[in-house]
Amino acid sequence: MNFGMKRRVFLSLMTALAFSGFGVVWAEEGPLPGPRTLVVALDGTGDYVSLQEAVDAAKKGDTVFVKAGRYAQDVTIHSKDKIKLVGAGVDQVTILGRDIVVGALHVGKWPYGATDIEISDMTINDSGGHAVGLFNGQRIVLRRVKINGMLFSQQVHDVQIEDCVIGGSETTGVQFADSDAVLIGNVIHDNDHGISIAGKSNVQLERNVIRQSLFEAVVVSGHARAVITSNTLVKNGGGAAFLGQSQSDVSGNVVALNRVGFVIAPTSQTTSSFNAFYNTEGDYLRVGTPNQPAPELKARSDIAGDPHFVDPEHDDFRLRLDTPLLKVGQFPYLGALAPVPIAAR
Repeated sequence: MNFGMKRRVFLSLMTALAFSGFGVVWAEEGPLPGPRTLVVALDGTGDYVSLQEAVDAAKKGDTVFVKAGRYAQDVTIHSKDKIKLVGAGVDQVTILGRDIVVGALHVGKWPYGATDIEISDMTINDSGGHAVGLFNGQRIVLRRVKINGMLFSQQVHDVQIEDCVIGGSETTGVQFADSDAVLIGNVIHDNDHGISIAGKSNVQLERNVIRQSLFEAVVVSGHARAVITSNTLVKNGGGAAFLGQSQSDVSGNVVALNRVGFVIAPTSQTTSSFNAFYNTEGDYLRVGTPNQPAPELKARSDIAGDPHFVDPEHDDFRLRLDTPLLKVGQFPYLGALAPVPIAAR
């Protein structure tokens, strides 16, 4: 059969199919639907009143938008891929949870996970011991979320926490177990411990302010790895503790107005450089019973002395322009907060 004859046979076949049932089926299917926005409103003006029903109905690419209100509900996002849960604003939407459930928001659930989940612009309250739980998921983003209580994560990967405020936990503000995460630009305050990095976790802390923890601002333990860069650890019982077989690289931080600075176990591997210290009972201690001063651990590049905060009594830990912490090593300034003129208070 020559090429021309083959072409005529092919065109005849396509014409026949177009008038057959196959053509009708194809026409009925049409294009796939695009991403949707599902609206939750307590007053019934949205698509749903229930947060859980809206999340359950969401498909890949959808956004669940939560209108203003105080939601005496909890919500679990599991077996979902690429959805967003967006509030009307951190001061307008509060998820309260229910007394019968521990935690107000869960992402992932054993044995199910969740992937590419983004949560933003809302407040989440403690319920029964913690506020937010992340379990068995990956690529999870929390942005501009206020968490009143603990954020607990276990076996989650590629977590990103940005511009959040986390505080008021009776135990730990943010706890990681066997998880990978990056925390940038958060305020973590008024917890027993600020951040706990445990198990085989791998966590990066950058430009966070961790303040007023009863004990340490950061604890790295087990076989965890941590990179702690350009944070302000202030008014805590201790700046950071490096325990167990953990490995940490610590640089560019301001560790000030704490009782002690760093507590380091001899079994850990901790390297530090270009940190600023201003604490009441010592900057470097070695783990013991009790802990022992260890000035030999001090890095040559460290700076000691008053960092010149704008107004530490009122928790304004920005640096004044007369701070000695400008242009130190590769850092334009040390700590999380850029220096400002006094008039900018």
